[in-house]
Amino acid sequence: MIEAIRFILPELFIILFTLSFLMIAVFSNGKALIEYSNNISSLSLIVAALILIYGQATTTEPVMGGYYSSNDFTSFFKGLILILSALILHLSDDYLKKNNLQVFEFPILINFSIVGMMITISANDLLSLYIGIEMQALSLYILASFSRDNAKSTEAGLKYFILGSLSSGLLLYGISLVYGTTGSTQFDLIYETIMYTDTLLGLQVGMVFIISSIAFKFSAFPFHMWTPDVYEGAPTPVTAFMAIVPKLAIGAMFAKVLFDVFGGVAHNWQLILVFLSGGSMIIGAFGAIAQTNIKRMLAFSSIGHVGFALMGLAAVSPEGLSGFIIYLFLYSIMMVGIFAFIINMEKDGVLVTDIYLLAQYSEKRSGVSFALALILFSLAGIPPLAGFICKLYVFMAIINSGMIYLAVVGAIASVVGAFYYLRVVYIIYFMDREAKLDGRMPFTHLCILFVASVAIVIGTYNLLGVEPLTRAAAQSLIY
Repeated sequence: MIEAIRFILPELFIILFTLSFLMIAVFSNGKALIEYSNNISSLSLIVAALILIYGQATTTEPVMGGYYSSNDFTSFFKGLILILSALILHLSDDYLKKNNLQVFEFPILINFSIVGMMITISANDLLSLYIGIEMQALSLYILASFSRDNAKSTEAGLKYFILGSLSSGLLLYGISLVYGTTGSTQFDLIYETIMYTDTLLGLQVGMVFIISSIAFKFSAFPFHMWTPDVYEGAPTPVTAFMAIVPKLAIGAMFAKVLFDVFGGVAHNWQLILVFLSGGSMIIGAFGAIAQTNIKRMLAFSSIGHVGFALMGLAAVSPEGLSGFIIYLFLYSIMMVGIFAFIINMEKDGVLVTDIYLLAQYSEKRSGVSFALALILFSLAGIPPLAGFICKLYVFMAIINSGMIYLAVVGAIASVVGAFYYLRVVYIIYFMDREAKLDGRMPFTHLCILFVASVAIVIGTYNLLGVEPLTRAAAQSLIY
């Protein structure tokens, strides 16, 4: 048991910190910690990331009785989740104070959600996978409706809860079918059973249910319907968290389930991935065109980017899996940068989300406008920025796999999708209206925005040095 603890040190640290923080906050009535709760929790996540890098053991074999895994793949995603969550918690601080939402429960819910995501990523058993998913989802349901006096926030939480419960039901039903067919819930045992026996109908149906449930969590077509409403209604810091961190966790889990569980029947799920990818790219591109609320626009944008990322998985190759990981990594950096700005969109001290209020913003803040434009160009896939490079990886993988038709769909979606990103740039620089936004941003928020914009430029040269890590992660996942 003591030997096994080496593989779960970051998770244990976060759980112990969060429970201790909760007890202190409750017995002190929360007053002593409320003002600094987000930043304290943010520092704890940085410490957990350092523990992950320097203290956690890794192995190619399952651990904890076969229910858990700790390898290069899981370590890469867990480290990324911890660092990005720490940044988002810090970005949330000013917003929560201005909107009277600064309570100690906020970072506690975030931390429990992060633990659930880390369990999800490292799960080596369908039941531990389900526990991790539910742990992170239950926190997200509460966070989406965190602004209790706001009707849209309450609606967002309710919609997310109802549809999320449906997806959990699909997952459990799929797990039961897979277990009934193979006699096991552990990934490696299911994989071996599939490899040495004929593919049965129950297994195929169970696989479809599991993929459908994960596609819902990933905001992939045709299970994307909750995304725009929840992104718009949730408080902006929660939207930032949901748009970035769960995407990484669910993406990692999606790859693990496909390759570690159903890798032996890739020919059965490859066309499902093609359908999810193509549909997501089309819906994301055309759905965002009519949006004037920047959070709804980014919701449809995220659906489109999920489609592009899934091209990497649909390629069913180490090259495609590496491209999938690179895409999620660079996309998360771009989204952190853009949300560092959106959280501070104010008019006369009131937070707003209308893109037309950005008119002539460049006259007030030329540096901020330039950094924001760089990120928008990168999201649009304009060469030679990092957004173009990560698309190039998945396009090359899918072409090398012989599915040129999906690459054509992706190219069309990229051209259409460029419109709504470039429209925002046009509004910032050229729209003939008086600037409406106040233009104030805290120094640390400015730093995050500028670092993200610099990163997507430097990323065109060496992908910020993560390419060897992504290749190692991909290799550790594919048998």
